[in-house]
Amino acid sequence: MSEEFHRIRRLPPYVFEHINPIKAKARAEGVDIIDLGMGNPDLPTPTHIVEKLKETVKDPRTHRYSTSRGIPGLRKAQASYYGRRFGVKLDPNTQVVATLGSKEGFANMAQAITAPGDVVLVPNPTYPIHAFGFIMSGGVVRSMPADPNEDFMRSLDRAVRHSIPKPIALILNYPANPTAYVASFDFYKEVVDYCRKNEIFILSDLAYSEIYFEDEPPHSVLEVPGAMDVTVEFTSMSKTFSMPGWRMGFAVGNERLIAALARVKSYLDYGAFTPIQVAAASALNGDDACIEEVRGIYRHRRDVMVESFGRAGWHIPSPAATMFAWAPIPDQFADLGSLEFAKLLIRETGVAVAPGVGFGEYGDQYVRLAFVENEQRIRQAARAIKKFLGGAASNGNVVPLAKS
Repeated sequence: MSEEFHRIRRLPPYVFEHINPIKAKARAEGVDIIDLGMGNPDLPTPTHIVEKLKETVKDPRTHRYSTSRGIPGLRKAQASYYGRRFGVKLDPNTQVVATLGSKEGFANMAQAITAPGDVVLVPNPTYPIHAFGFIMSGGVVRSMPADPNEDFMRSLDRAVRHSIPKPIALILNYPANPTAYVASFDFYKEVVDYCRKNEIFILSDLAYSEIYFEDEPPHSVLEVPGAMDVTVEFTSMSKTFSMPGWRMGFAVGNERLIAALARVKSYLDYGAFTPIQVAAASALNGDDACIEEVRGIYRHRRDVMVESFGRAGWHIPSPAATMFAWAPIPDQFADLGSLEFAKLLIRETGVAVAPGVGFGEYGDQYVRLAFVENEQRIRQAARAIKKFLGGAASNGNVVPLAKS
């Protein structure tokens, strides 16, 4: 009875469990923590979406159980969005399922399609559920490069030829969390052609499709002819419409995979609260003004962070998309690794970041910074970091680590 449960035993310690107690302790001591660690949008949900929720919730008929797949109006709204945005035609009855955020969709898709020992190809570093959804389902994860370049395709071919059994699925995540990489249409075409030829499913996470800062919007892999044969794509309203707590997302694409996900979900939930689904449909059917406003705010915060942190002595590569910067640890602290550096940063500056190792071992020389504080707070963080880095330099780059 003292043994740890089998599925829990397969999971490593959650990295952020090491950071959160330090943040909590500092706050309890009155320290002003500038939290750039969690990708938790601080922007309010647009008023017209909230008003639709309030209007709908007044109808007691909406208080009953909803439907696991999502109400028809919501699935039609998502299909319409894909048609307008990507030129992709979807049947809302067979190719769209509403999920409780993209994270739940990924986890339940893993449960739906994974047999014990199945091999899944997952970028490293990447968002944790991409790997651990399959690990919890009994699968085996093989790491892939995160950067969508020629090395990715060579690694994909090598992984397929040398994995026993052959991989069942490949995970894609562009624009990427945490690295902010963006994939080209040509890259998607090459991946789709390869996976169709080798009978490998593609599970694409497109949660940041609307948070981009360059002229060309990110593509959907489903734009590629034939992609529907092997692909399901997951999206979320959390970032696009500043609705993280509403837990509203979607899976769209291949009918067989969507049917499998829908069947698993039918045993586990009754779907999101109906007024939330109605409000989400209203958001998807509306114009893009609120999306453009959110995009503009994140772009400005990105620019402020890159500029102010750079002047502080920490070079932050400017991301082309997402609400994150993927920043290399300053050279004088590289030997610490991302977790110890993140702990040190909280103690010495009051600035919280996400350790890169939390997204995979190949992220351990980086930290992720989220654009979830306003311009003034970002500049405040930069001033604290400038003082910290200056003090480290004057001490010969040696900063004593406090005990956890």
